[in-house]
Amino acid sequence: MNISDKDLIDAATAARENAYCRYSGYAVGAAIIDDNGRLHTGCNIENAAYPLGNCAEAAAIAAMVLEGGNRIVRIAVVGGSGGIGPCTPCGGCRQRIHEFANDDTVIITMDDSKDWQQYSIEELLPASFHLP
Repeated sequence: MNISDKDLIDAATAARENAYCRYSGYAVGAAIIDDNGRLHTGCNIENAAYPLGNCAEAAAIAAMVLEGGNRIVRIAVVGGSGGIGPCTPCGGCRQRIHEFANDDTVIITMDDSKDWQQYSIEELLPASFHLP
């Protein structure tokens, strides 16, 4: 099954519809294609105790690992709220993505403008922390 970038963005957009973001109003969806060509999605889930929330990227990565995926080939992150710019992953999610990425991993981001950008993990997280 060949999943296009448009299909990946559409899956992340659909996941975004299920976000639980009653505190911030900032809904985010993520979709991953893993090294087996499978699609995994996630959405953000907020909590009244703010640090206990869960990012969409973390949810999609957890779904990938649960299903036996080892590497992120492509990930799309879709989010936004009004005039806020591109929905790039937060620092913690950049590190999470890095854990399952390689130099060829493509990270696509899109906000409410419907314009999307494409990055490598090196562009989003230069000089990253990693263990040998």
